[in-house]
Amino acid sequence: MSAPTAVATDTARPASLLVWRLLSLLYDFFPALALWMLVGALFTAGYAAGHAARDNIAPFSALQWLLWGCCWVVTGVYAVESWRRGGQTLGMRPWRLQVVRADGGAPTLGQLWVRYAVGTVSVLLAGFGMWWALVDRQRLTWHDRASGTRLLRLPKR
Repeated sequence: MSAPTAVATDTARPASLLVWRLLSLLYDFFPALALWMLVGALFTAGYAAGHAARDNIAPFSALQWLLWGCCWVVTGVYAVESWRRGGQTLGMRPWRLQVVRADGGAPTLGQLWVRYAVGTVSVLLAGFGMWWALVDRQRLTWHDRASGTRLLRLPKR
């Protein structure tokens, strides 16, 4: 995969919220779930090595918060590296979505991490930052605006 290149503005357009963005998130849930299972299995194996076989990690314990934090970071690495290596995650490819800078170039690593962090806050607030695109004049989400990036829908090849 190569880094995203500038896209002609007459062929690519901002991605609509309800259809393409949400379908992309649904598709990306599955690779994320696989990563969470892997991280959870590693935590469980490490925890089981020092405890009785029937003991579980206590809910809301420091170890469980660490597990959740690790899952968030691993998901972020998946998303940011996918965006950095071609502007698309696995879930974005079938829908022809691509993350680019506001000027159409390849986003920086910092922009992509800001996009992921603000996108997380948006999802935690019942997707309000994504629903914002319905009233935004440029159809931009919170994470689009905060990171200086855009999500474009590419034309069919």
